[in-house]
Amino acid sequence: MPDVAIVGGGAAGLSAALFTAKNGLETVVFDTDETWMHRAHLFNYPGIRSISGSEFVALTRGQVRDRGADVRVGEEVTDVEPGDDGFRVETEDGEYDADYVVLATGADRSMAEDLAVEFADDGTVDVDLDTETSIDDLYATGAMVRDEEWQAVIAAGDGASAALDILSKEKGEHFHDFDVPDDVP
Repeated sequence: MPDVAIVGGGAAGLSAALFTAKNGLETVVFDTDETWMHRAHLFNYPGIRSISGSEFVALTRGQVRDRGADVRVGEEVTDVEPGDDGFRVETEDGEYDADYVVLATGADRSMAEDLAVEFADDGTVDVDLDTETSIDDLYATGAMVRDEEWQAVIAAGDGASAALDILSKEKGEHFHDFDVPDDVP
């Protein structure tokens, strides 16, 4: 059973997966490979001079896999059901139980609507500062929580924020992920 199930494999979902997997949580990413990143070219992402969105996704998937996440490209999530002990995530290929779910489906808010989370007046998913929705342990990130602020770097930050909140809950204290040169394998 994964600790964290991430629905979406763009900048937000992969960022969340990078942090959770790197820090020892069993993480699975369900990625339909329909991210808007495939239509992007990054010139405005810190540390990147110029890269196609598709190349960015491929590199980031590899980084996430290297840190231990299970990235399932082509496996679409068809339903998420909250329960007393976490969530049941259904895909075309099977069912999974997870303690946490991160929605990273870009501007597609349909899954959040199906879960009946609270929405803001502007039609975005209402989240707290850590991107947690009105359902405990369910997070929403990126374009679904921001009205017309669809930037890869913002989405990645939202994914990182969700992951750090999950890690803080798991560790029972405020957690931050700050590496120093001695940490590099």
